Amino acid sequence: MFTGIIETLGTINALKKDGENIHVTVQSNITNELKIDQSVSHNGICLTVVNIESDQYTVTAIKETIEKTNLGFWNENDIVNLERAMKLGDRLDGHIVQGHVDQTAVCKSIEEANGSWYFTFEYDKNLNNITIEKGSITVNGVSLTVVNSKINEFSVAIIPYTYEHTNFKNFKVGTVINLEFDVIGKYVARLHNLHL
Repeated sequence: MFTGIIETLGTINALKKDGENIHVTVQSNITNELKIDQSVSHNGICLTVVNIESDQYTVTAIKETIEKTNLGFWNENDIVNLERAMKLGDRLDGHIVQGHVDQTAVCKSIEEANGSWYFTFEYDKNLNNITIEKGSITVNGVSLTVVNSKINEFSVAIIPYTYEHTNFKNFKVGTVINLEFDVIGKYVARLHNLHL
């Protein structure tokens, strides 16, 4: 379980295919605090640490994870958002994030707004996920508030701190990102589908 408040950034140092799996080696300033079998969110994807060497650690993604996320687009030297699992008793500064990506989306537009930015994302509505105006959404592991919710797109407003401390600064129009919809929104969507 995560909060969507990014702790730090990591650099992908190696990607190694192993059958249908991909082993991802990440260099990060939190590596010395990690343990084998610990869960870490990478761009919103919950992955388990399987090896640690110096300031690098390795996680393994299985076929299902690769198919549902943007992990298949990752390259060496890419920057990923990192968050360790939350501790019980800590403040929940973001929202409840499971680290189970629902689907990907594509960055449709980026608009500067006098010191902040509006990012608009488009996603496949056929997977029956919805956003709720002023509800929560997780984009590449970052807990954000939905602005301008539509059937298959939404926007988020990014403040300078978030822009500088996440990989949002690397997004371009066409960038594929990971989405985890709010648990409450998922529940509402399922109720809505039951009544159709």
